[in-house]
Amino acid sequence: MDPHLSLELLALLFSAAVLAGFVDTLAGGGGLITLPVLLLAQVPPVHALATNKLQGSFGTLTASFAMLRRRLVQWHEIRGLFAVVFVGAALGAVAVQFVHAGALDVAIPLVLTLIGVYFLLAPQAGEIERRPRMGLPLYRNLMLPLIGAYDGFFGPGTGSFFALAGVALRGQPLVAATARAKLLNFASNIASLGVFALGGKVLWFVGGVMVAGQIFGAWLGSHMMVRGGARLIRPLIVSMCMIMIARYAWQKGLFATLFAGI
Repeated sequence: MDPHLSLELLALLFSAAVLAGFVDTLAGGGGLITLPVLLLAQVPPVHALATNKLQGSFGTLTASFAMLRRRLVQWHEIRGLFAVVFVGAALGAVAVQFVHAGALDVAIPLVLTLIGVYFLLAPQAGEIERRPRMGLPLYRNLMLPLIGAYDGFFGPGTGSFFALAGVALRGQPLVAATARAKLLNFASNIASLGVFALGGKVLWFVGGVMVAGQIFGAWLGSHMMVRGGARLIRPLIVSMCMIMIARYAWQKGLFATLFAGI
């Protein structure tokens, strides 16, 4: 064990992973909880991202098994989509080693805002299955690999992106879209994790502690998703999108700039 990691800090990492696994299963955005705690533990940023992928992979794996077991999604319906997301995420994780992330400074808060506003202003979205707005070939061969690449490259909100794409573009009910999002997010997580592991960036002991928390939190979240349905998922997606936007703005110093001008 790293001597800088006390039992208290390990307990904090475990607790953060439990909460993140619960939230991530229902709405996405669990990385907003675990990444800051890893950085608080003085884990270097790249290692924090890599270790976060390790624990996140087990959370999405647990949620995926729950979705398959409860027949909220069928493997034969998702396996082709799983494969294209995996490839997209692997390419994104490789690209982040060479591409400057500054290009995402405008795109990320804009997309998160659109997701939150969509679910806030369209309360009936995802209540029932509707006619798809995008054909399956374009959705499978373009949209899903792009979301997978985004997860490999950066990551926040990926689960929400998958759920939104299912509802808005394929007309899926919100619970079904969220269930599919768990398997697709698992594909992007393990692809990214593989790239980071090959680069020796994963802290396995710290990640193992958080894996235990993620599994427990994801198990709780999967049960709540079945019981609460869209009534529980929708406000969580909106809330997590708004929190992600606020944290992103804080990280970039936008609030300080705003208040300095007042």
